[in-house]
Amino acid sequence: MFLTRISVGYPVFATMMMIAMVVVGAFSYTRLPIEQLPDVDFPVVAVVQSYPGATPEAVESDIIKPIEDAVSTLAGIDTIQSTARTGSALVIIIFELEVNSSDAAQDVRDKIAQIDALFPDNAEDPTILRFDPAELPVMSVGISSETYEIGDLTTLTEDVIAKRIANIRGVGRASVVGGRAREVHVDIDPDRLTALSVGVSEITGVLAAENQDLPAGAITDAASTTSVQVEGRLATIRAFDDVIVARRAGQPIRLGDIADVDLRLAEATSLAMIDGERALAIDIVKTQGSNTVEVAQRIRETIAEMAGDDAFEGIDIEILRDNAEPVIDSFHSVQSMILEGAALATFIVFLFLNSWRSTVITGLTLPISIIGTMTAIYFLGFTLNMMSLMALSLAVGILIDDAIVVRENIMRHLHMGKSHRRAALDGTAEIGLAVLATTFSIVAVFLPVAFMSGILGRFFLQFGITVSVAVLISLFVSFTLDPMLSSVWYDPSVDPKVKRGPIGRLVEKFDDVFVALGNAYARLLKRALRFRKTTLAVAAAAFVGGLALFPQVGAEFVPPSDTGEFQIDVKLPVGASLDRTAAKIEQIDALLRDEFPEVAGTYATVNSGTT
Repeated sequence: MFLTRISVGYPVFATMMMIAMVVVGAFSYTRLPIEQLPDVDFPVVAVVQSYPGATPEAVESDIIKPIEDAVSTLAGIDTIQSTARTGSALVIIIFELEVNSSDAAQDVRDKIAQIDALFPDNAEDPTILRFDPAELPVMSVGISSETYEIGDLTTLTEDVIAKRIANIRGVGRASVVGGRAREVHVDIDPDRLTALSVGVSEITGVLAAENQDLPAGAITDAASTTSVQVEGRLATIRAFDDVIVARRAGQPIRLGDIADVDLRLAEATSLAMIDGERALAIDIVKTQGSNTVEVAQRIRETIAEMAGDDAFEGIDIEILRDNAEPVIDSFHSVQSMILEGAALATFIVFLFLNSWRSTVITGLTLPISIIGTMTAIYFLGFTLNMMSLMALSLAVGILIDDAIVVRENIMRHLHMGKSHRRAALDGTAEIGLAVLATTFSIVAVFLPVAFMSGILGRFFLQFGITVSVAVLISLFVSFTLDPMLSSVWYDPSVDPKVKRGPIGRLVEKFDDVFVALGNAYARLLKRALRFRKTTLAVAAAAFVGGLALFPQVGAEFVPPSDTGEFQIDVKLPVGASLDRTAAKIEQIDALLRDEFPEVAGTYATVNSGTT
C-alpha cells in the first residue's frame, strides 16, 4: 500500500501527521457549539392578525381570504392552513423543505404589505412569524419583590434588567412577561364633551400632534454636522391638562376642562405566575447559531452580578427554567458512553491479542479517529448534538476493526519469522484490499442516510456524515500509524519462549475458554448442517415472528427524555380574561402540589408569545 510504504519509510513524518490531526481536532472540539438537536430550517411562516369584535365569518372573508389570495402566488408553497376565530385570524404557510425560511418569511411579508389597504380599518396590523426552534427561550428568569410596587418593578425590569440581559453576547431577545407599566389615562366627561361640542377624534388628533418630538434640521460647521430635534413630548400630568384641544367662540378649551387625566397602571396583556403567585418574568431567546451552553453560562454570570449589586436590593432574581441543563446532561452522558465504549473495546482487544503493545497500537486508532472527526464536524458547520454524538458512540466499535485486522495480520507475518519492517509492509499489503472493501461497505450503508429526503433526512444529515468521516479516518490511521508503530516497536510476545507475567497467564486462560467456545460452536454447526430442514424452519419462524411483531413496536420522531420537568397547555374559551385565566392556573398549581409533593416549583405564562 502506498500510504503504508510512506509511513514505514518515514516514521517521523507519520508521527507528526497524527499529532497534527489530533491538535487540529482538539482545537475544533473546543470551538464546537453544543446543542440538543441539529439546527434544522423549517420553512413554515404564520400570519396572525386581530380583528376585534368580528365574527369568524367576517374574519374569513375580510382577513383570511385576501391573505390566502396574496400568498398563494408564491413559489414553493406546499400547504396553506387557515383558522378563523372570533376576533382573530391565523394563516399558516408551509413551504417545501428546499425553501429558505428567512426568504419565505420576507416574501410573505412583502405580499401582505401589498394588500394592507384591503384590511378593515379597525383590524390590527398583521404579524408575520417564522417557525424556528431557536426562537424558544433558552432561559426564563423570574423577577419579584416585596418592596417594589408592580409599576416601579416593571419599569426597572424593562429599562434596566432586561436591557442588561439583552446586551449579553449571544442573546437575541429578552422579553418581559407579566409587566404593567404606568401610562397616562384620559377619562372624558361625556356631558362636558357634548356641552362644548368637542369630538373624541378631535381630542385624539390633538394629543397625537402635541405629544411628539420633531426633527428641526441640522447645524453644520466646518468640522461636523449636528442634528437638531424639538422635544415636544408631554412630560407631566399638568402638561396634559393644559393642552388646548379645541376653540369655541374664540375661547380655548383645554383637556383638563373636559377630562380627568391621571397616571395609572396599564392594562395587563400578559401574565407570569411563579409558584402560583403573580410576578414578572423574562423569556430569553438566543441568536441563531450561538452556543446554547455558553449563552446560558453568560446569563447566569450576569444574574449573579445583579444579585450582588446594591442597585437591585429588594429584588429577587431567580432562574425559573434553564434549557441548557438538559443539553449539558445529555452531552456528558453520551460523552461518558463513548469513553466507556472505547475502554471496553480496548480491553476486549487486549484479551484477544494478549499483548499490551498490540493493544496500544490498535487502541490509538480510537482517540485519533474521534478527535480527527471533530475537525470535519467543525468545518462542515455541524454542532455537538444528539445526532452527531450518537454517530460517534455507534462508530466506536467500528473504528477499531480495521486496526485489529491489520495488526493481527502483521503479527501473523511476525510469527513467520519476518522482520518487523517486512511484516508491517507485507501484512498490511496482504489484507489492504479486504480492509478497503469492508470500510467502504460501511460508508455505503451510512452515507446515504445523510441524504434522505424530508425532515428526517435533515436531522440525520450530521449522523450519516459523522459516521462516514470517522470510519474513513480510522482506515487512514490503520494504513499509516499502525504499520509504522509495528515496524519500529518490538513485541516480545512474538517469541513463544518468552515467559509471561501473571496478567499474560490469566489472558491465556481466557484463550483456553475461547477455544472451548469455538469447539462448542463447531459442534453446533455440525448439528445445523445435519438437520438442515429444522434449521431453516427455525430461522424462517424467527423471521416471520419478527415481521409480525414489527407493527406492535411504537414509533416516534424523537425518543422521550426525562428532564425533570413537564409542560401543561391550558386553553380557555375565546374571550376569557386574564383574571379568569390566573384563577385557573392557581387551581392547577394547587392541585399539582397537593397530588404530587415532588413538585419543586411551577412557572406559568399567558400571552407571552413563547411556550
